[in-house]
Amino acid sequence: MSGTPPIPTGPLQGAYGAVDLAALAAQSAARERALAAREAAQASGVEAVAGPVVIDVTEATFQIEVLERSMTVPVVLDFWAEWCAPCKQLSPILERFASEDAGSWVLAKIDVDANQQLSAAAQVQSIPTVHVVWQGQLVPGFNGALPEPQVRAFLDEVIKLASEGALEGEPGDATAGEPIEPELLEAVQALDAGDLVTAKDAYERLLVRRPGDGMATGGLAQIALVERASALDPATVQQAAEDRPDDVAAQCSAADMDVLGGHIEDAFARLIDLVRRTSDEERTQARTHLVSLFDLLGPDDPRVMAARTALANALF
Repeated sequence: MSGTPPIPTGPLQGAYGAVDLAALAAQSAARERALAAREAAQASGVEAVAGPVVIDVTEATFQIEVLERSMTVPVVLDFWAEWCAPCKQLSPILERFASEDAGSWVLAKIDVDANQQLSAAAQVQSIPTVHVVWQGQLVPGFNGALPEPQVRAFLDEVIKLASEGALEGEPGDATAGEPIEPELLEAVQALDAGDLVTAKDAYERLLVRRPGDGMATGGLAQIALVERASALDPATVQQAAEDRPDDVAAQCSAADMDVLGGHIEDAFARLIDLVRRTSDEERTQARTHLVSLFDLLGPDDPRVMAARTALANALF
């Protein structure tokens, strides 16, 4: 897999591209149970988890199997897919080390094809990807099938830092995620309920307090896309785009349909070509719409970076 999974074609589902995994940890009732479990484990001196040390996790079980479990033991996330050859190299190594380490951490295997919202929320760009969740916080790990000694060193550092209460990710590289912003929690809960109005308001309030916040910017861009697309008929949009290749409104709607169908690079190319063919106000409209689609993925997405270069060439 490469890049972000396709954006859902219906109403916004869950936390797609809007919040990180730490946001999902902020469910108050679950967190209270998890904190109580951690305190009980600390009081008893237990340092290893009982039960399976390798588990398959889905979107439905993530809260209990990962977030709540992470309050007492580090949970290592292995994002994989059946078709991924490097995953088949890395996963057995992780599974063997999980067994050898006897519950000092738990391996949670996540099939990215079956759990696209989880991989999107974790901003997984390629697989295999390994992250850690510790006490409800997502800690970046590494990408690719590392050699066994490096995997062992990474896991040793996870165990060491977790035991010291100072887990910060891959040595010398990653840092722990920041606590979830209350507006982000409000937004994701609203999205789960299908309430786009409340989610939009929460994102906007966060941007007032933290201008340029990437999560809020991406969330608003996604809501705007869904709102625009909800009134569109795909067949009508496609026909209009074919009949009117220089019509900015028709091409922008077609680009929205491209994105919703997972054809992100096609959407970018469509609007960049339109920028080349237009001028003045029409060119500005096409460019503005394209930039709004960039916000869906974030500035570090390789497709966005390539499209920005192509846009600059089209403009100048």
